[in-house]
Amino acid sequence: MILRCLIIDDKPLAVDILADYVHKTSFLELVGSTTSPIEGLDMLRQKQVDLVFLDIQMPELSGLQLMKIAGKQRLFILTTAYPDYALEGYEHDVVDYLLKPISFDRFYRSAEKALKLSQHVPLSGQIAATAPPADTIDYLFVKTEHRIQRILLKELLYAESFQNYVSLQTTDGRVMTLQTLKSIEDQLPAAAFCRVHRSYVVNLRHITAVERSRIFIGDTVIPIGDKYRDEFYRAIRS
Repeated sequence: MILRCLIIDDKPLAVDILADYVHKTSFLELVGSTTSPIEGLDMLRQKQVDLVFLDIQMPELSGLQLMKIAGKQRLFILTTAYPDYALEGYEHDVVDYLLKPISFDRFYRSAEKALKLSQHVPLSGQIAATAPPADTIDYLFVKTEHRIQRILLKELLYAESFQNYVSLQTTDGRVMTLQTLKSIEDQLPAAAFCRVHRSYVVNLRHITAVERSRIFIGDTVIPIGDKYRDEFYRAIRS
């Protein structure tokens, strides 16, 4: 499988280094590069791009702003000289974060992450019909501190947010991921999972009891938020 890449960085030297790295990586193909984020958006509209190497700090439009405009049809790897942006980048569900100066070894490992993820995410150049329907997918992939881990949906009891982290409680234990609860919720089938509180999404199939404003999943007690009460009761009655 070949990933078609676009490089967007306002520093010409950074573009040249990344382009050289792409050419050295057998499963990457460079389809364009630019020092202008505005031109980069145009390239994303005009070209088939699977993976974007994107600088965070740029004039006119930051990398994070560009990601929001471009949408989630591509994979993004963020690059920057400022380590303080790492956590914010992971909140936006990127593949990886590369701190400049970037070594080829670090670049290659990051590209391999994108390649593995691309096997489970429909990309811009793929025919949408070949992707499995959302209600037939029985797992999700999440980024932990050191790896990407598969979570079987039937084993996921509930997800709980902790500031910048989400705790996924499974039948085998707890998995912590640097994602938002909303990004996790968007990957879960609505027929089986329900948001019941600003901090909780639960697997309806694992609920053992409901009492007033509380849900019981085994020995765990989860509150039901007023905002989510009606939707939750509709879900368990359907």
